[in-house]
Amino acid sequence: MVSRRCTYRVQLRPGFGFGEAAGILGYLARLGVTHLYTSPYLAAAPGSTHGYDVVDHRRVNDELGGEVAHAELRARLRELGLGHVVDVVPNHMAIANGNAWWWDVLENGRSSRYASYFDVDWDPPESKLRDTVLLPVLGDHYGRVLESGGLRLERAGGRFVVRYGDQTYPCSPKTIDRILAEAGLDDLAIEAADLPSSEQDDEASIAERHERKERLAREIEERCADPDVAGEVDAAVARVNADHDALDELLLRQNYRLAYWRVASQELDYRRFFDITDLVALRVEREHVFRDTHEVVLGWARGGAIDGIRVDHPDGLRDPEEYFGRVAQAAPGAWLLAEKILQRSETLPGAWPVHGTTGYEFGALATGLFVDRSAEPALTALYAELSGERRPYAEVLYEAKHDVMRDSLAADLERLTVFFVRICEGRRRYRDHTRAALREVLRETAACFPVYRSYVRAERGTIAAEDANAIEEAIREARARRPDLDPDLFGLLRDILLLRITGPNETGLVMRFQQFTAPVMAKGAEDTAFYRYSRLVALNEVGGDPGRFGTTLSEFHDHNALVQARWPATLLATSTHDTKRSEDVRLRIALLSQVPGEWAAAVRRWRAMSERYRDGDAPDGETEYLLYQTLVGAHPLPLDRALAYAEKAAREAKRRTSWSRPDEAYESAVGAFLEGVFRDRAIQADLAAFAGAIAGPARDASLALTLLKLTSPGVPDLYQGTEVWDLSLVDPDNRRPVDFARRERLLAELAGADAAAALARADDGAPKLFLIARALALRARREPAFAGAYQPLCATGPRADDVVAFARGDEVVAVAPRAQFRRGPWGDTRVPVPDGAWRDVLTGRISRGDDLAVSDLLAGFPVALLERA
Repeated sequence: MVSRRCTYRVQLRPGFGFGEAAGILGYLARLGVTHLYTSPYLAAAPGSTHGYDVVDHRRVNDELGGEVAHAELRARLRELGLGHVVDVVPNHMAIANGNAWWWDVLENGRSSRYASYFDVDWDPPESKLRDTVLLPVLGDHYGRVLESGGLRLERAGGRFVVRYGDQTYPCSPKTIDRILAEAGLDDLAIEAADLPSSEQDDEASIAERHERKERLAREIEERCADPDVAGEVDAAVARVNADHDALDELLLRQNYRLAYWRVASQELDYRRFFDITDLVALRVEREHVFRDTHEVVLGWARGGAIDGIRVDHPDGLRDPEEYFGRVAQAAPGAWLLAEKILQRSETLPGAWPVHGTTGYEFGALATGLFVDRSAEPALTALYAELSGERRPYAEVLYEAKHDVMRDSLAADLERLTVFFVRICEGRRRYRDHTRAALREVLRETAACFPVYRSYVRAERGTIAAEDANAIEEAIREARARRPDLDPDLFGLLRDILLLRITGPNETGLVMRFQQFTAPVMAKGAEDTAFYRYSRLVALNEVGGDPGRFGTTLSEFHDHNALVQARWPATLLATSTHDTKRSEDVRLRIALLSQVPGEWAAAVRRWRAMSERYRDGDAPDGETEYLLYQTLVGAHPLPLDRALAYAEKAAREAKRRTSWSRPDEAYESAVGAFLEGVFRDRAIQADLAAFAGAIAGPARDASLALTLLKLTSPGVPDLYQGTEVWDLSLVDPDNRRPVDFARRERLLAELAGADAAAALARADDGAPKLFLIARALALRARREPAFAGAYQPLCATGPRADDVVAFARGDEVVAVAPRAQFRRGPWGDTRVPVPDGAWRDVLTGRISRGDDLAVSDLLAGFPVALLERA
């Protein structure tokens, strides 16, 4: 097994596939990385730039190089002695062309051999649809699209499909009987009409239907080899396309219903990934689904082709504990990591057989160290002045969660309500409550849920104390916020969620409710409230809480001690493909809290100078303040990237515009405002001066954060390109191509260089790369120390609170400053260390004793990393 010292995350995509990843492995090995950590790379939707839209779990993505290039990547990893961590997507698949399982479901409906693979409600209540999948994929209402010629029937060999743009959908073989009859193929028409129906769904009839369907398709294709027969069939198809009624009749006979995309927010009969209609949820809790979706990846793990498995979005699974247990049993020894977003007061469920998380919580907590907590009143007042928002973040989040449940997640709420209705119908005390009231009780409880989800195992009758506490807290707050709703209903829901009342529908409600609160929190917080509450957006990060202003030293040390005791192999991340802004952008913004007066004055100047570019109330104060923080954090930010970010931020906020209902006039006004700001030389000069003043201290903070990540308990994770300064914003900005050749040259030029030489090339990012290479070399030399005890070292003296210091084992000490602005000299601030001689691996300086002066330790480099001499 390869020692777990550092992972390096790369985003594979067409143009940067297996071959390109293999090409950077030598560089990563020289840097000190031990594991290549890749985005998902099983077969995905055509053109996928991220890999989370899997269409086939049985093969790798051809657009990344296919099996040959994948084998070459694995061979290169073995040659260099590097490990491999793969991102796995168990929760959902794309419904794009290429997903043979979903195609079979659309073609054969409930009788499909794959119908049990997907989370589809074949009998939705209060719906005319039965045994039919609703597909909200059309750009306009169905009738308009059909009558404008947007839907066309086509023959594809011996099969028939419906084309809409570049997407095709299968015709059930049972529905082509009339076309075959019109073409004079009466025997085949009879065969099509006699195919087993969807009601015949036992295994034998499914196998029979599949064989007869394939035989029919082969026969049609063989007959159509005769040009005259093909001409008759194609003429019949053309007549259907020319007759809207005939085409409509054909489409109504299918196992799916094509519909306007806006329908998805209110009506949908399959569970999605969040609100993404193109991603259908899998029923991976079923043994055969787990087997067929994981056979290849788990085979790699058992065979040593991969070392680790990063599980995407386990909160979407019905029973994550059961899932992780299956993976751990099927691939014993694999490094198993959960992409789990934890709140500040939350820890991983102890029963999960995982090694840790992907490290979001570390990034949020460590960033908070550089936020000056004393500036909270001043920045809160400035934010209220600029935005008019005076509510605490918790209220903004509460409102946002309600908004997403009324809009993009409304269909999911309706599916959940079905269970509550059935429960109440079976209990006379609750039978008279309306569906609307039951829906509101569920909605309010979800809005008040304090964490992403609970992990109650209703089938097994088990509930952990932390889950019970979260449920009680949510019910208590929901009941207080909604006195207009019958408190008995909240009591009933509480008793169901706590397993005091059980039954089939009760179990369904418990398990579905948990799968519902996770997307409510994710969409409400990360994709809405984070863009509505911009008091200090360095805090608006996945795993963070914008309402908590900074991190204390004790909070940071307590977290590290817990990780060392329970999850020493967890990842430590500060930038990922999911972060709202890179660590270097985030730290620039965090440091604004260290100069609140200067920041407030600068913002007021820029507002006054840019007034001429405003169009009425566009942009609103909230958006304008977010843009100023962004322009400073990512300076120098090109206009095209600024415009793209502004559009995304405004749409995610969902106040003046949104993805589903874009307001082109407002977006145009915001764009014009930005263009005016970029053209204005006076504003640009002022902004550049301010950003320039903060850039140097922010780089020092970046080095401090990097040191903490490289030396804290856990395994540091580097996101592609961030080994030097990186000023990226939210995706897709943070997925831009990385210039690896430049980084490789820089690493070679730093070989043998000292700290002074690295600092002399600060603009190139050399100090950060130098620190990473030296720290990872130390981790290799002193591996037992990093597996040993974690000991906080509490500084003394006038600036004791400005120092983060700790020892690993008895052989390594890390010292990082967290106040980069105008705190005066260190004076007699000192760090107690184990007695002895210590060598700084960054500067080579030797220190002796058990009480070292911070001013001496930081004399040659912004941070200190000591090992026993």
